[in-house]
Amino acid sequence: MPMSDPLLLGIDLGAGSLKSMAITGRGDVAGIASCGVSTLAPRPGHSEQDPEEWWTALTSALNDLWQSGVDPGRIAAVSVTAGAHTHVLEDRSGSTLRPAIMWNDQRSGDEVARLSASHGESILKLSGNRISATWTLPQLAWVRRNEPEIHSRIDLVLPAKDWLRRRLDGSVATDVTDASGLMLADVEGNGWSDELCDLAGISKDRLPPITASTSQTGVVSADAAEQTGLKAGTPVICGTSDTNAETFCAGMTAPGIGALKLATAGTVSTLTPSPRYSPDVIHYPHLVPDHSYAILGTNSCASAHRWLRDALFAEVGFDGMDAKAARAPAGSDGLLFHPYLNGERSPYWDPDLRASYVGLGFQHDGSHMCRALYEGIAFSLRDCLEVLRQRDMGFGTARLVGGGTRSTLWRQIIADVTDLTIEVPEHGDASFGAAMIAGIGSGIIPGGQEAAKLIGVAETLRPDPRVRETYDKAFSRFRQAKEALTPVNHKLVREHAGGAT
Repeated sequence: MPMSDPLLLGIDLGAGSLKSMAITGRGDVAGIASCGVSTLAPRPGHSEQDPEEWWTALTSALNDLWQSGVDPGRIAAVSVTAGAHTHVLEDRSGSTLRPAIMWNDQRSGDEVARLSASHGESILKLSGNRISATWTLPQLAWVRRNEPEIHSRIDLVLPAKDWLRRRLDGSVATDVTDASGLMLADVEGNGWSDELCDLAGISKDRLPPITASTSQTGVVSADAAEQTGLKAGTPVICGTSDTNAETFCAGMTAPGIGALKLATAGTVSTLTPSPRYSPDVIHYPHLVPDHSYAILGTNSCASAHRWLRDALFAEVGFDGMDAKAARAPAGSDGLLFHPYLNGERSPYWDPDLRASYVGLGFQHDGSHMCRALYEGIAFSLRDCLEVLRQRDMGFGTARLVGGGTRSTLWRQIIADVTDLTIEVPEHGDASFGAAMIAGIGSGIIPGGQEAAKLIGVAETLRPDPRVRETYDKAFSRFRQAKEALTPVNHKLVREHAGGAT
């Protein structure tokens, strides 16, 4: 690439790391760098992060990016993405009031039950989504009930990516997708909802203005330039949620193509021009104009893999576990794994479900445990997919994104269990999507379907008909075992104070 070509910088805050990526206007990757971030779990079911660590990770990742040979002077625009629902609470002085409650936090289960009983229908009608512990609305209600002194000092609520972006350009704003993720916005496009804000105990003036994901919010400030190495005055584009960016850059740009994500959580998404709001499918505005994406998610995906690795297979790591899993047969000789380590979202919406191995016998070894984990997460994704299929929102081809795509075996298991043709995009990372947003917002990359031309497919996998019956039977047993264990899980969680209370 010519050294004079402008570059676009995408920054994505993930659950375990912050990643930066520089690309050209043609979609060629010029450099990648990342830095880890830690998650706090002060109580079972709680998941929090320190926002200041995000900024430290951002400056560290950018320093590594420059050290790798990327010239910061060539960055023409920058944009930021992060997981939806994670938010920062600030007081009047701009100080952070508490650690950021994460999207996978389950503490607000009691608030969800109360609000669902008293206002469930109106919340669904106003926000377009069913209330669950994932959303900011019940999390703010939890803060009001359990940390009233902190709640009384809230002056500003900012989604995670907007808090980070403000450190770059000083802007206070959010996009329509993250506004939806707070569960405080009116789905009809009427801005923040008085009724939803009242349920959270805050006023609308504590929330940022809503703008388009591709709109420019400001420029890199002199202070941010000094800390990051970026050039002062570099345009900053609003950005959006990580899944919105990932599905877009993976190629989910027209109805009929879905997207599966193997990351900290696992998700199943599809594009729709006409959202059909219901209690069992989540909807968000998409980067494709006048479209939404319907999404269902399983709470524990790569996070479950990390748990098993750290608990039993730390000495062999990811590649060793993958090799072990490949030695076990399809169906894991009857061993099942439910990945509900932190409760579950779709389709059960139950913060008090817990993980389990079922059917374990002397014939099973570590290989079976590793493969059963791959299969169990695939079954959870199929659980989500079945909801879309029942609503005639299914699809035959899906783009597969996320860190789990590193495993050839896991990719094939996903295809076999879901009976989908799986396409792995050349770039299905949210940081790539953020860089594309920076390009669209700055005018360097065309919007709409023109932007989709930058998206390529690196691999195609088709389901193996030889294992279809095996996985259909195993999926049926997976569901039966889940139903049988649900009351046991609930009793154990509540007796041992492990629930989302």
